[in-house]
Amino acid sequence: MHRLAAAALVFLSSAAVLVLEILAARLLAPYVGNTLETYTAIIGVVLAGIAAGSWLGGKAADIRDPKGLLAPLLIVGGALSFAAIPIIDGLGVSLRGAGAATTTIITTMAFFAPAAVLSAVTPAVIKIQLESLEETGRVVGRLSALSTTGAIVGTFLTGFLLVAAFPTRPVIRVVAVLLIVMGLVTALAFRRQRTVTLGGAAAVLAAGLFSFAAAHPCEQETAYYCAYIVEDEERESGRALWLDTLRHSYVDLEDPSYLEFTYTRWFGDVIAGIAPEGEPLSTLHIGGAGFTMPRYLRAEHPGSFSEVLEVDGLLVELAERELGLELRDDIEVRVGDARTTIDDGASDVHDLVIGDAFGGVAVPWHLATREFTELIRTRMTDDGVYTLNAIDYGPRRFLRAEIATLDAVFEHVAVLGRRGSFDRQARGDVGGNYVLIASDAPLPLDAIEAANRRRGADDELLHGPALDDFVGDAEVLVDDHAPVDQLLTPRPSLRAGS
Repeated sequence: MHRLAAAALVFLSSAAVLVLEILAARLLAPYVGNTLETYTAIIGVVLAGIAAGSWLGGKAADIRDPKGLLAPLLIVGGALSFAAIPIIDGLGVSLRGAGAATTTIITTMAFFAPAAVLSAVTPAVIKIQLESLEETGRVVGRLSALSTTGAIVGTFLTGFLLVAAFPTRPVIRVVAVLLIVMGLVTALAFRRQRTVTLGGAAAVLAAGLFSFAAAHPCEQETAYYCAYIVEDEERESGRALWLDTLRHSYVDLEDPSYLEFTYTRWFGDVIAGIAPEGEPLSTLHIGGAGFTMPRYLRAEHPGSFSEVLEVDGLLVELAERELGLELRDDIEVRVGDARTTIDDGASDVHDLVIGDAFGGVAVPWHLATREFTELIRTRMTDDGVYTLNAIDYGPRRFLRAEIATLDAVFEHVAVLGRRGSFDRQARGDVGGNYVLIASDAPLPLDAIEAANRRRGADDELLHGPALDDFVGDAEVLVDDHAPVDQLLTPRPSLRAGS
């Protein structure tokens, strides 16, 4: 076997494993979310597959002629890559929103086998290339380095190019086809045409066809989310934006002042408290998604200016195309991660900052720390108000830590939540959305409560000693230690909008 051919097989098979590993998150996200648990399951399962494949592949290469192994490994690896798509889509529908254990099981069923089979290629090639004991170290070192290099290239190629440029399922299908073609070429090169049997060809074809037959909910796949719009059956002009497993935004195409979610109504209460009678506001929005609040401010507080930091440019296009967003001079959008783009604007200009950025069910950890909160403070006027949406259940460790973090930066902090949702001893399903409010100036608490009562609500605005008792000894989140995912207690059926 020529050295270049050996190098190509090792390099490409290892690259394919890492392409599948990264794309696994894209397949899983619409069903189990894009969380730390998802990535942990994927990395652990694929590493287990690599370990098993390397061991068993080496063992098989010692038992039988390794030249007879390569073609079947590549062809089967391609077929299993095809099969990962219907496995995820088939199981995901019934197990949507599953916890860590079920996520790991789904990932194992879809990706352990292709990772193991493709990882067996390298030890088989090493066995073929070993001609004498004197060059064992050189051969093993060279091919191992090529395997790792292939994995690195597969990682960079997928993360920096493929995910942004192409939908996930076609990329996986192309990888599967390339692996199968490599297997067929290898079979011809070693004159092992019997490798391809009629039954094997039928199985490969079936796997490919099933990858197209599987149904999935994703209407548009961005670099970050599976996004789709759902029409409200009870409100003809209502539209909900779903990102992966969560309903993130709701807009009324005909009435931008309509707020469907409870937490957006709380935002409305805060706005009414600081800007009565429709006074215009300069507002910074951390997260855009469906642009519910910028549209609301345009309608209810004419003359307001909204600066929106949105990480996903395709969501902006989706909001313009399907959610009635019109970008005029009063709404300015900057695409990019809020942590890196927040410094691009002027200081001391915003009366209000609205935080509504989520990765899965949690505020992204780097947008929840004291350091980021201090950056927000520099963009606000002296009496500006920062209000943000947070979700937590059970002991609400994340919520209490985020309140402590705001309290470490601002002079005054309060929290709006459903009445009775602040009992630290409450059962695990107590909680949900909360809106945190912070400022260096005294908060207009009476005006916020009055706005809440005017629309017939009876929610609880916690502040002062009662808020201190609720927070207790919760830690302040900082860049060096912000375990948001570990602190968060989600509810399995949780929706971001409620």
